[in-house]
Amino acid sequence: MNGYDNLPPRLNPTIESLSQAIFVVNRHAKTATNPKYLYKLKHNALQKLIKEGKAKKVGLHFSSNPKLSQQQSDVLVVCGNYSFHLPPTKQDFDQLPHLGSLNNSVRNPKALLSLKQAKSMLSDYTGLTEIEQMNQPKKSKYNKPVFKKLGESYY
Repeated sequence: MNGYDNLPPRLNPTIESLSQAIFVVNRHAKTATNPKYLYKLKHNALQKLIKEGKAKKVGLHFSSNPKLSQQQSDVLVVCGNYSFHLPPTKQDFDQLPHLGSLNNSVRNPKALLSLKQAKSMLSDYTGLTEIEQMNQPKKSKYNKPVFKKLGESYY
């Protein structure tokens, strides 16, 4: 036994398997404690699929969770039997039709991949590794000010 016998076999990166992997990563990112890497993996994989002509930007949807604005739009991307949303670029507003509000009755099919398999497949496909993402410079943490009693020295 060499320690590699219980690992899942490498999955073929077909459009359907890649879209399943993106779906799994996206679903887990919504509840992850540190979702940055998972969202970056999803974004890079979708951008590469679009560039290769394997996924298509269909239009713009009003976001169901706008951040600070009253309204925000997301790009609807269709890949295989799955659909995803990405943040729009300025060109997207010029080139894509606006489809209005999101239709909540449309659902993606279930995926039978584990998060580990999905991350591995998308990492192989995009070349993005979790270590690269973790080595990004972090913003300095906010330090609370220290207040001294009236008359005490700060030194």
